Amino acid sequence: MELSDATLVLACRRGDAHAWEALVERYQRLICSIPRHSGLNEDEVADILQQVFTKLIEKLDDIEQPERIRAWLVTTARRETFEVLRRNRRAVAAHLQNIQPDAEEIVNVPSDAPLPEEILVQLEAEHALRSSVAVLDERCRTLLTLLYYSREPLSYAEIAARLGVSEGSIGPMRGRCFEKLRRILSELEN
Repeated sequence: MELSDATLVLACRRGDAHAWEALVERYQRLICSIPRHSGLNEDEVADILQQVFTKLIEKLDDIEQPERIRAWLVTTARRETFEVLRRNRRAVAAHLQNIQPDAEEIVNVPSDAPLPEEILVQLEAEHALRSSVAVLDERCRTLLTLLYYSREPLSYAEIAARLGVSEGSIGPMRGRCFEKLRRILSELEN
């Protein structure tokens, strides 16, 4: 059974190394996805990951709601990402200013890219879905992985053969697995 965020945070406060490993493993992908989706390079992403967990170590005893550690980590990663983007933007503007006098106008060209808030909402939803799939029973986890996470789409016949069930049972089994997934996602929201 997977430990709750609050349990992990409290164990981290006691210096439990396994709790730290579990917390990092649980959230490093989500944290890294924020600067990656903002266009930062891998070195900057790694620096932000390290900075977020360094700040967590520094502020661990000050966190009043350990069950909301995910929100704290996401907010911290966003702030760190925005700071790097702001520094990068200033550097580009300074460089362009040396090339042409109206360089600031070039830096402020509107973009069609999604806003950071939209990206963050999508990343949080993806993280919640991955976390929920991970706690499903093995049969449902395997079925959903074969249906939706395979590189090449598999036919129901191929999936049935891998699961050792009849092809006609895949649809009803998928429906039951989706219902379990909905319940888990609902529990995560509360």
